[in-house]
Amino acid sequence: MHGNVTTLDVSKYICATNELARRSGLSITMGEDFEEYVGITSKIPGKRPTYPNFRPDCSDLFPGKAFWIVGRDREGTVAHVQAMRVDDLRETNLAEHLESLKSCFKDPDLKAGQYSSCRCYAPSARGITGVVAYRGDLWLREDFRGRGLMSYIGHIAFGLAWAKWAPDFIYSLVADWYVAKGVLGRSGYVNREQHGSVLRLDAEGIDDDDWLLCIHTPGTAELGRARGHC
Repeated sequence: MHGNVTTLDVSKYICATNELARRSGLSITMGEDFEEYVGITSKIPGKRPTYPNFRPDCSDLFPGKAFWIVGRDREGTVAHVQAMRVDDLRETNLAEHLESLKSCFKDPDLKAGQYSSCRCYAPSARGITGVVAYRGDLWLREDFRGRGLMSYIGHIAFGLAWAKWAPDFIYSLVADWYVAKGVLGRSGYVNREQHGSVLRLDAEGIDDDDWLLCIHTPGTAELGRARGHC
């Protein structure tokens, strides 16, 4: 783990935030089978289709390299989904990774399509290198919003990522509305920059201009506050 954060700290952190989510009516499960995950997300009313980053027909999502989280309400109906993957960027950086479209496709030349492109204008992206984790496909059902759950489910994902991969960076790419609504302050990210991913995937119907949100190392203060609640 980074710095003075131990595996035990992270275990307590995950346990504490999972318990807070459970008390709010959300039962959390996780998995690594992305055929199963896409089968779940494709049936959620009102949710945008899962992007190629987390679709096994487009990306390598081997066990140990990626995981998903699903939250269900007390009736067992899906109320939340998100996913994370890790990429080895020690020989490159995040800007190059995004612009190559390798963040979306194992083989961009074969899968991306002729008119697909990505541009990254976030200055910090060229300094994001090493073991880098991406969190995306985030969705929370409307009746669970506004109750502080964004914080809990974000911290569960971060804790699992730290325990599995000890990444140098964790990042997300989000739309303007995510930042405008103030979700950033509850999500755990420290840095934000506009135009982190200007992505066009014609075959997928994707035309995005997203903010880059990122953190560099685990929040030891947050982990400290989580201790003793499990």
